Amino acid sequence: MINNNGHFNPANVDVLSSNRAFLFGDAVFETMKIVDGKILFLEDHYFRLMASMRIIRMEIPMHFTMEFFESEILKTAEINNFADSVRARITVYRNSGGLYTPATNSISYLIEATAIENKLFQLSTHLYEVDLFKDYFIPKHLLSTLKTTNKLINIVGSVYAKENDLQNCLLLNDSKNVVEALNGNLFMFLDGKLITPPLSEGCLNGIMRRQILKIAKKIDTIEVLEAPISPFDLQKADELFITNSIVGIIRISKYRKKEYKQELSDILIKNLNLLIAI
Repeated sequence: MINNNGHFNPANVDVLSSNRAFLFGDAVFETMKIVDGKILFLEDHYFRLMASMRIIRMEIPMHFTMEFFESEILKTAEINNFADSVRARITVYRNSGGLYTPATNSISYLIEATAIENKLFQLSTHLYEVDLFKDYFIPKHLLSTLKTTNKLINIVGSVYAKENDLQNCLLLNDSKNVVEALNGNLFMFLDGKLITPPLSEGCLNGIMRRQILKIAKKIDTIEVLEAPISPFDLQKADELFITNSIVGIIRISKYRKKEYKQELSDILIKNLNLLIAI
């Protein structure tokens, strides 16, 4: 069952064919993990959604509080009989009307929930090979940092990865720096420094990115930096990994001929899992 503005409908009911999310990609979304009835990093997800809505000039209803946000998402998981570990997505879209110029800035929302296997975040030990996707570039501006439904670069990049037997691709910005992966933020560990691109490079303002930065800054033996990453840096790195809200950390094991360790990612994911138990 899906939650469409508080009304529950079967998942196969078409609620998007005539609205602006479908016609123009005029929508923002949040994907989050629920463990034992608790939305992980609730405040971060809520405030990022509110900020995204303001940036693209959507009206935020007075009742759309964090308590309402939490209640509607948990209600959707509950009505689908999902309890232990859940992936939930809320899509907020501008209401119908107009062409490129909207007839209104009022919004509707759609919430979906699916069960997932693991409560704790787990590092895979399988081969995870990546390469650069160079057909299209991410522009270095504020809209690139938002989770919108305009994801054609990620889709075409994913097709490219599948065609080339890759597990993922790394995306470049218009300065030809490495920005992120197809499904999350990128971190590089090099010479005792943990580096991730700053938001000014056009990378997603990721929720898990924030958590990893907080955790890493508490480790005395490493230096944490937000700095541009060039394709040449990847070959020198000791470790590369991707972060997102559902899987936590994805270890990259191979980029071209270079293979990587997973020592720091092991430490980080153990600390990340401690947050779930709190």
